[in-house]
Amino acid sequence: MPSLLRRVKSKMFIFAHRRTLTLLDGEYGSVFKGRSLDFDELRAYVPGDEVRDIDWKATARHGSPLVKRYVAVRRHTVLLLVDTGRNMAAQALSGESKKDIAVHAAGVLGYLASRHGDDVGLLHGNGTESRFLAPRSGEEHLERLLREVDASASLDGPASGIAEQLDYALRYLKGRLLIVAVADEFLPDTRTETLMRRLRGRHEVLWLTVRDAELAAGPAAEITAKPGSRGQDSTDVGTGQGIPLPLAVDAKVRAAYRAATIERERRRQDVFYRLGIAEEQTTGSDDVLTSVFALLEKHRSRAFTARISTKGGSRAG
Repeated sequence: MPSLLRRVKSKMFIFAHRRTLTLLDGEYGSVFKGRSLDFDELRAYVPGDEVRDIDWKATARHGSPLVKRYVAVRRHTVLLLVDTGRNMAAQALSGESKKDIAVHAAGVLGYLASRHGDDVGLLHGNGTESRFLAPRSGEEHLERLLREVDASASLDGPASGIAEQLDYALRYLKGRLLIVAVADEFLPDTRTETLMRRLRGRHEVLWLTVRDAELAAGPAAEITAKPGSRGQDSTDVGTGQGIPLPLAVDAKVRAAYRAATIERERRRQDVFYRLGIAEEQTTGSDDVLTSVFALLEKHRSRAFTARISTKGGSRAG
């Protein structure tokens, strides 16, 4: 059976220049390396210390700059939290299966972690069950994780329900983790948002969303629906409801759908903003590298802004 990790690495090298890969590798290192997540002590600031290490509240109380010191560790633990419900067997905006994009994204992130000597684990599942594979190092282990994702999302499986995986992580996983979620495009309900907030309070959390397909993707969006036409009816994989082609290509329906999509996306972004979770979207495997880089950069800048903003008590953006 062909190696999924080898496929991921091949695509990385095909679609990215060496400089891009170096920048991506460096961005991962700047976010996750050179510091532990476990606080040790405060000490006086000395020239050369990073500004992001300044504890602004302690500095205000003390009257002179104080920086945080962290317990030195060699490895971090990265948890890939992947939606493998049947929603991820649906078509993405690029026309690919969302599952294939999730495998590619998990492979890129896992490969970066492996290169930096970090342990990588997997938590995945659907709306009815979750499965956890304990963190380990090495590419052989990463290959196993990718195969697990690839084999778990199918059109005849249970629907997605990321809240179940969030709840599992909060109940059973101990210690501070670097969690990268790869999930379907969804609008968190009250329970899910609460779980996300609690998870964010315990761990570093980044979120990569795989974009949905259009209402009528590809050629079907450009043809007039007639009996015997090349187009096909669409199906909402999550609910099982059919979307007749004549309805999907109707101009008024598409305009209303587009407006609803924009409003839904605005509400989604507001949730991630309130929770302080960096989120990025990917439309297909060809832009996964770009999306991962943007996600890491957004997380790093948001964490930095959050530290600075505590000085004045303002909300981080």
